[in-house]
Amino acid sequence: MDSTSLEPSLYTVKAVFILDNDGNRLLSKYYDPELYPSMKEQKNFERNVFNKTHKADNEIAFLEGMTIVYKGSIDLFFYVVGSAQENELMLMSVLNCLFDSLSQILRKNVERRCLLDNMEGVFLVVDEIIDGGVILESDPQQVLQKVSYRADENPLSEQSVAQVLQSAKEQIKWSILK
Repeated sequence: MDSTSLEPSLYTVKAVFILDNDGNRLLSKYYDPELYPSMKEQKNFERNVFNKTHKADNEIAFLEGMTIVYKGSIDLFFYVVGSAQENELMLMSVLNCLFDSLSQILRKNVERRCLLDNMEGVFLVVDEIIDGGVILESDPQQVLQKVSYRADENPLSEQSVAQVLQSAKEQIKWSILK
């Protein structure tokens, strides 16, 4: 190893991805363009990681020169990837922040269907925690405050059909009266 790879760097996270219990990608963000430049290489890496970790009862894995911390929940697997020299505790704090933030946004219902229904919030959370591989925040309360997401607010996707129809009727009524 050369001495430049051991110097401290703010760019600690190489990738973040969420897979379902079949190993299919639901979300992925790669922060190092040289790591896996093509979609095919990324999916191959994710498949290898999933095959190694989905039945294991650990929280950390080393694969292809990368340190990978992960957590499973019902039918989802959350992964944070760093270099082999990266501090596992830093990566784990990112993973815990991601999981706890999503848990609050999804009202403790961290499963595939809810995650897909609230993807805009998931992307906001990931972007608030990590920017370009640099860890910005590791406190879930601060992340939730920044994305201004509250557990008691109803997102647009949870409006009832009656509310949507009523809103449409109002808009049509006002457009006719003009």
